[in-house]
Amino acid sequence: MKIKRIMLPIVILVMGVGSLIALSSMRKPPEEKPQEDVVPIVAVKDVALGSLSLDVSSYGVMQPKYETQLIAQVSGQIVKLSDTFVRGGFVEKGQLLAQIDPSDYEAALVDAEANLASATAALELEKAQGKVAEREWQRIKDTSPTELSLRKPQLAQEMARVKAAEAAVKRARRNLDRTKIIAPYHALISDRTVGLGAVVGMGNPMGTIMSVDTGEIRLPVANNQLRFLNEQGVGSSVNLTSDQVGKDFSWQGKIVRSEGVIDNQSRMSYLVVEVNDPYGLTEQKTPLKFGTYLNATIDGIKITDAAIVPRHLVQDKKIAIMNKNDELEYRAINILRQQGKSVVVNQGLRDGDRIITSAMDYPLPGMKLALLSDESAEPLDSETDESETQVALGDN
Repeated sequence: MKIKRIMLPIVILVMGVGSLIALSSMRKPPEEKPQEDVVPIVAVKDVALGSLSLDVSSYGVMQPKYETQLIAQVSGQIVKLSDTFVRGGFVEKGQLLAQIDPSDYEAALVDAEANLASATAALELEKAQGKVAEREWQRIKDTSPTELSLRKPQLAQEMARVKAAEAAVKRARRNLDRTKIIAPYHALISDRTVGLGAVVGMGNPMGTIMSVDTGEIRLPVANNQLRFLNEQGVGSSVNLTSDQVGKDFSWQGKIVRSEGVIDNQSRMSYLVVEVNDPYGLTEQKTPLKFGTYLNATIDGIKITDAAIVPRHLVQDKKIAIMNKNDELEYRAINILRQQGKSVVVNQGLRDGDRIITSAMDYPLPGMKLALLSDESAEPLDSETDESETQVALGDN
C-alpha cells in the first residue's frame, strides 16, 4: 500500500509532463510578416505666384460737399414762396426760393437815386462856378489866386457828396436784391423754417440747403494701411457699395484730399472721397442719398510674385511644404500683409511649391511624406476674403 501511494503521484506527474510536451510539439510557430515602413499621408496645394492689388477697406457716410443755412439779410414779410422750397425738394442754381416784401426797399432805391441826381447837378454847377472864378483871376496880373478863390474846396465837397450818393444807391439796390432768396447752387432742401406771410428780421434763419453737384465721404484708414496706397491714397479710385432695399448697389468715387491729421480718439487718418452727381440728376444712375452708410474699397498698390496663404498654415513665420524629394520642409516666409483669414506672402515661396494643408501627428523636418492616392494637388485660391477688415501686420 505504501508503494502504491508513492508511485501514483509520480505516474500522474509523468503523464502530465508527457501530455504538455506532446501539445507543445503540435503548436504551429507564428508566421513572420514583412516589416512595413509607415509614411504619413498628407494633402497639399500648389503655390501659384501672381500679381496682386493690395486694396484697402474702409467705411463712411455720404454727406454733401456744401451745406448752407439761408439767413435773412433784410427785414420784412414773406410775400412769395417757391413750390420747390420744401423739405426734400430739388432746386436749380439761381432759382428764386422766397421773396421778402420789396416795397420799402424799392422806395429807398428811388430816394437814393434822387439824391444822386441832385448831388450830380450840384457838382456840375460847382464846376461851372470854378471855371468862372478862374477866368476872373486871369484878368488880375499882380496877385496869385488862392484855392478858396478858385472854389476848389467847394468842388471837392460836391464830389464827396456825389460819391456818398452813389454809395447810397448801391446800398439801396443791394438791399432790394436781398429781398430775393436765391439758391446759390443746385441743391436739395434739407429744412425750411418760414412760411408765407411770416415776418422775418435780419439774421433770422429761413432754411437749409445741400449741394447735389458733389458729395463727400470721410474714410478712416489706419496709418499702417497707408503704405499700401499710392501717394497715401490721394487720387486713388474708390468702389463704394451699399445694401439698399435688399440689393447691393455700387458707385465710383475718387479720393481728392487727406485731412492731414490723426484723430485723437480713433488714431485714424481720414481720406475724403468725392462722388459727382450723387442723386443722378444729370445722368441715369442709382441715387446715392445723403446719410447712406457705405463700404469702401480703395485701389491699392500692385505687387508681383506674391501668393495668398491661409493664415492657420503659418506658424512662427514658417510654413510646411512637401519638397521635391517628398520630404517635410519648413520654409521661412515674409508676410507682407494679413487680410481676413489669409496672409499675403511676397518672399519665401516659389511657383509650384506644395504647401501641406492637412494636419500631421508628429512632424519632423526631413521625414518622408506621401500624397493622398488618386488626388492631385490643388492650386491655392488667389482671391482674398473681402468680408473681413484688412489689417496690416507690423514689421516683417
